[in-house]
Amino acid sequence: MGPSTTKDGKNAMMNYGQNQYRKTQVATVDRGRLIVLLYEGAISFLTKARACLGDGDIPSAASLINRAQDIIDELNASLNLEQGGDIAVNLRRLYLFMGDQLVRAKVKADPEPLEEVTRMLASLNEAWREAVAKPEAQEVLNQQPAPTATAQMRSSLRI
Repeated sequence: MGPSTTKDGKNAMMNYGQNQYRKTQVATVDRGRLIVLLYEGAISFLTKARACLGDGDIPSAASLINRAQDIIDELNASLNLEQGGDIAVNLRRLYLFMGDQLVRAKVKADPEPLEEVTRMLASLNEAWREAVAKPEAQEVLNQQPAPTATAQMRSSLRI
């Protein structure tokens, strides 16, 4: 074996190790923290989308809005309406409203709905941060199904 083969083998081994570490890290994140991370991701995508709209980069803005929508769709799909009661029903309404606003932002290239959705997500995120800090809330959350990555498959259906 030549030096480049050994180096490539080392790189492949290091990449494998890093990937395994990431998978383990994600698997060990509790459900409440995962929800907080999802909110933060959606907020980040919408903040970047607003900047793209400001620069006139409509395709990039639409792509970022789609990514935020995927997160919101996944949060919506993971709601348990039977056990969640009124809170779950109200969250569903908010997520559907946010989705409508994001479509409006894409169709009209309007940053205002993005700002509104970002404010709503930030408020929800703060509430989740406070909730997951309480041990009794964490026990309840861990009994619920966690959001999954299936929303990415739906992104090709976006406007």
